[in-house]
Amino acid sequence: MPLRAKLQSPLQQSQRPMSTQAAYDRFKPRDGDEPEDVLFNSLYGLRSIELNRPKKLNALNGSMIRKIAPRMLEWSKSDMANVIVMKGAGDKAFCAGGDVAQLAQWNKSGPKGQTKSKDYFAQEYQLDHLIATFNKPYIAFMDGITMGGGVGLSVHAPFRVATERTVFAMPETTIGFFPDVGASFFLPRMPGYVGTYLALTSSRLAGANVFYAGIATHYLHSTSLPRLESRLAELRFHDYDEMDTRLAAINATIEEFTTGLPHDEPILLAGELRRAIDRCFSHDSVDQILRALEAEKGATRKWAEETLATLHKRSPTAVHVTLRQMRIGAKWNIHDTFVREHAVASKFMASHDFTEGVSALLMEKRPAAWQPASLEDITPEQSPKLTEDFFIVSKDEPKLKLLTDANYDEYPYPQMGVPTEHDVEKKVMLGKLTRAQVVDAFVTERNQKQGVREVVDEILARKTTGGANSVAKWRY
Repeated sequence: MPLRAKLQSPLQQSQRPMSTQAAYDRFKPRDGDEPEDVLFNSLYGLRSIELNRPKKLNALNGSMIRKIAPRMLEWSKSDMANVIVMKGAGDKAFCAGGDVAQLAQWNKSGPKGQTKSKDYFAQEYQLDHLIATFNKPYIAFMDGITMGGGVGLSVHAPFRVATERTVFAMPETTIGFFPDVGASFFLPRMPGYVGTYLALTSSRLAGANVFYAGIATHYLHSTSLPRLESRLAELRFHDYDEMDTRLAAINATIEEFTTGLPHDEPILLAGELRRAIDRCFSHDSVDQILRALEAEKGATRKWAEETLATLHKRSPTAVHVTLRQMRIGAKWNIHDTFVREHAVASKFMASHDFTEGVSALLMEKRPAAWQPASLEDITPEQSPKLTEDFFIVSKDEPKLKLLTDANYDEYPYPQMGVPTEHDVEKKVMLGKLTRAQVVDAFVTERNQKQGVREVVDEILARKTTGGANSVAKWRY
């Protein structure tokens, strides 16, 4: 039977969604909106959203957001909509980010243009929060380039499917901005300091490594996606099925289409590299991070030199603001994340580096003239004041109002991806298990899910003492 809207997970029991009419009023079409930049389709209980700007790598703009948000609010109340799939047209990109060139052009026109940019981010974050707290199962096909705004459409979903074509990054510091779309929530919650590393450097992960890192919950070959979509449309639920039951059924369905992980793509963020990331990016100041990278020796020396060169190409202001964001965002709930990110984004729209970065690097193809010009131009004494200004919310500036008041402190849905370091630590702390027994326990619990053995093996090798046949002890 179809999933009835009155049946919601505990997450949504206090949710008060905006009325459909109010949503249409807020997201009403504007002059210049493209008629077919988003395609919607219904097949039995499946509702699909296809981002349809393949020549622009499905870059997200206001026209697309104004179509998607009202439709999702309709589906949230429909007793015919079982499963939502978000995907991108073409074979190159799911969504390569927001249409930042348009934002930069608006900003150049002065305060009125900056207001347009702020309005764009308001609508984008309203949509991202709706996705993050949606009361129906939502699946993102991260097939192809998935960056920036595309991450906001996918990373908060309970199901995130990577393929051999997936390329993930949060590239904002490259263009003088900060990782937004809820990055304040998900990046600090990644194991160790991987999130900080990805945020400051804009480093990319590709293919299976998006899955190994826990950014995706599943890895499939791209040719399997059409068949998976058809199979998802056939799913039926009883009226009394809880959300966890529905998610488990969808998880099992996705697992039917797994065909193995590529043998030539080992775990990238592993071993000595992963230890170096935690050593260098655990510091709370940019200056300390730079000094730590300079001190790296041995096998990770080359990586450290390349990372130093990368950081020196990024916007100094953006790097400093982003580091502070990574440290304080871990304490924000999902509702406050988007409200506070909107305030920070508004500050960047009125500042120099974003408009300069987009204009120089993306439009004019020249080096950006950052202000300040280098990381060293912002001293450790100056950094706290500079970054604090971006996070102060003026009493005179109205806070972003989201489409619902749904909220949580940690992602509420069951873990569908590979085990995290925290999962492995809890198992090891129970005691009396060898490394081999810990691995076998996770493989059994996760129903032989691909990637579990490899990921748990790597965590145990890096974080525990003792041999394969001796009791594992967690290394702090």
